[in-house]
Amino acid sequence: MTASIIDGKAYAAGLRERVTRAVAALKAERGLTPGLAVVLVGDDPASQVYVRSKTKQTREAGMAGFDHVLPANTSEVALLGLIGRLNADPAVHGILVQLPLPGHIASSRIIAAIDPAKDVDGLSATNAGRLVQAGAGPLDFPVACTPLGCLMLLKDSLGSLSGADAIVVGRSTLVGKPMAQLLVREDCTVTIAHSRTRDLPGLCRRADILVAATGRAEMIKGDWIKPGATVIDVGITRVTRPDGKQRLIGDVDFAAASAVARAITPVPGGVGPMTVACLLHNTVQAARRSIGLPPATI
Repeated sequence: MTASIIDGKAYAAGLRERVTRAVAALKAERGLTPGLAVVLVGDDPASQVYVRSKTKQTREAGMAGFDHVLPANTSEVALLGLIGRLNADPAVHGILVQLPLPGHIASSRIIAAIDPAKDVDGLSATNAGRLVQAGAGPLDFPVACTPLGCLMLLKDSLGSLSGADAIVVGRSTLVGKPMAQLLVREDCTVTIAHSRTRDLPGLCRRADILVAATGRAEMIKGDWIKPGATVIDVGITRVTRPDGKQRLIGDVDFAAASAVARAITPVPGGVGPMTVACLLHNTVQAARRSIGLPPATI
């Protein structure tokens, strides 16, 4: 068996096109331009690249972009003041604070200060709690972008997920926990596993769907994969090859897993492009909710 490749880059491009059409419709029908504010504190190179990508794609989709680049020594009080102003600004429908923040700023306090209606990263306790309590039907609040993107890829690849045995390896607030909740909503039987799970390989071998989000390069081996399973690899680690060049690898041993799985996301080009596309998706939905419109099918 050779796994088919789940092309996240192509799916994300299609999602961005649909978002662009939804933005144009809001402008034409309601005179409303969705606005996304991105806040970057400090000069972390990886964060700078990520923010530039978000800004570029925001504007390409026809949205208003509000970038706030602050020095690394910005105080927590000053950052909270900026969040307060963005919360009150009717032109801003989504707020994203790029993580990680400098060590003297408590990320939890900053995230908690964002208006849940504008929390397009879906990380606030309010939106996380809503996801746990949500029933069937469209979600009327923001959901964490990376898990949302993973779910879109799974449904595009498999159709209905109902009844599938799923395992999420990783229990982070950013990916693991919301991913598990989204799979539960799709009527999967879900296991959340982590580094201290007993017989992790055995649990993985039972899963029809495996989502790896550990941040540990190639932790998931090929013989951990159930034949015919669908594998979503969220991890991304930069490693140096013997020739000195760098490459990106995921949490799954891609070559070995590809010989067993039915379908698998590559790294890069799998989950990564979906995160920013889902951020744009969440911002359009937030703009619609701000004027009392229901979520759009995008």
